[in-house]
Amino acid sequence: MANERLRGAIVDLGMTFDEVAERLGVSAKTVERWINDPERKPYRRFQYATASLLKCEVSYLWPDERTSAEVTASGNAELVKLYPHRSVVMQSLWPKLYGQATRQFDVLVYSGFWLTEDPAFLRIVKEKSANGVPIRFMLGDPLSQAVAVRGEDEGIGEAMAGKIRNALLNYRSIFGLPGVEFRLHGTTLYNSIYRADDEMLANGHLYGVGAYMAPVLHLQRVPGGELFDAYAESVERVWESARPISSPTDWEGTQA
Repeated sequence: MANERLRGAIVDLGMTFDEVAERLGVSAKTVERWINDPERKPYRRFQYATASLLKCEVSYLWPDERTSAEVTASGNAELVKLYPHRSVVMQSLWPKLYGQATRQFDVLVYSGFWLTEDPAFLRIVKEKSANGVPIRFMLGDPLSQAVAVRGEDEGIGEAMAGKIRNALLNYRSIFGLPGVEFRLHGTTLYNSIYRADDEMLANGHLYGVGAYMAPVLHLQRVPGGELFDAYAESVERVWESARPISSPTDWEGTQA
């Protein structure tokens, strides 16, 4: 059966398929397929955008999807704690978080320099490496435009690239450990993300201030939740686009 609810919602607002498609950034043919082929449901982001545009609940247009209230409730359950600034988070939380890792150990930052000077964290890295846990570090490429822009945004200019170089040098003792991989990225990073299995700390980035003054979300994965997975998927996208390095200095002279 065609999705007559979707068709009706478009007609009720006096819109055409072309107008809906233009507002959503898709083709009119795609909107027609959403209506005429029940197996061709849009991705979640387009479901929400369509529902917002048509002033309907997602679950009304696609009855097998959850209501926004259900999604919100699951999201609230994923939030363990909100910290107004990273500077008020106890330093021991990072080693404690990663000390529980058995499957996944990810660090996504520009520099994360403060973490490189934490003996407890470095000890956990070595212990987890010895236990066979895969460990992934993603730092900003010192030569990338994104790092240069972030340095300007924070008011520290070239010091941002310098912090990354120093962070890499501080990690020299863990380069080459079993299961430990380093990659450099040139992405616009909206959050520094620290993930251990099904928990993570997401440190937002605010324009004009260092990450230590930005909020931190402590999240846990729960059934039906989407917040944790949204952050986790962004980590994977950065990892896929980043380039591997095998030493603290083998990035020199190359451009991402």
